[in-house]
Amino acid sequence: MQLVVARIGRAHGIKGEVTVEVRTDEPELRLGPGAVLATDPASMGPLTIETGRVHSGRLLLRFEGVRDRTAAEALRNTLLIAEVDPEELPEDEDEYYDHQLMDLDVVTTDGVEVGRITEISHLPSQDLFIVERPDGSEVLIPFVEEIVTEIDLEEQRAIIDPPPGLIDDRAEIVSSRDADGDSGKHSEAGGA
Repeated sequence: MQLVVARIGRAHGIKGEVTVEVRTDEPELRLGPGAVLATDPASMGPLTIETGRVHSGRLLLRFEGVRDRTAAEALRNTLLIAEVDPEELPEDEDEYYDHQLMDLDVVTTDGVEVGRITEISHLPSQDLFIVERPDGSEVLIPFVEEIVTEIDLEEQRAIIDPPPGLIDDRAEIVSSRDADGDSGKHSEAGGA
């Protein structure tokens, strides 16, 4: 089975290094020297990692045969894909591969059906589940511990405890104004 483990960013320097947006929790395993990775688009690869290093908090890679900035820049936005045994699980028990989460049913802690995970979006700050609701609409669920309380792979479901307004429009409006109705003390723009 194939997993996207990184996306190549811009060239770094003049000797063929590139920045990469890491999309795996195991970069030392998937993006180490000697790793041979398929690519999307396929015409750009396969690529073999020659060296890797961290510079200013970003991972820089150099691939065999890529020796200058022009060749490195030509790889920009290419996805790097690792071949993984489908039975393999991440080292940390609280980590999941995308294929394990796809098509899980999403339900709230009180058993209300929300929908089905159709896509996982990997953002710099967090991952998002894109959930298709029964009516065909979509809702975005941040994949954070406070909201996604449990992943049950045996039952094929993700259990969420959403804050008000995340999956419906019944958000609670909190106001700092006094409840006694002091309506005469507010100004409006453009008054005469």
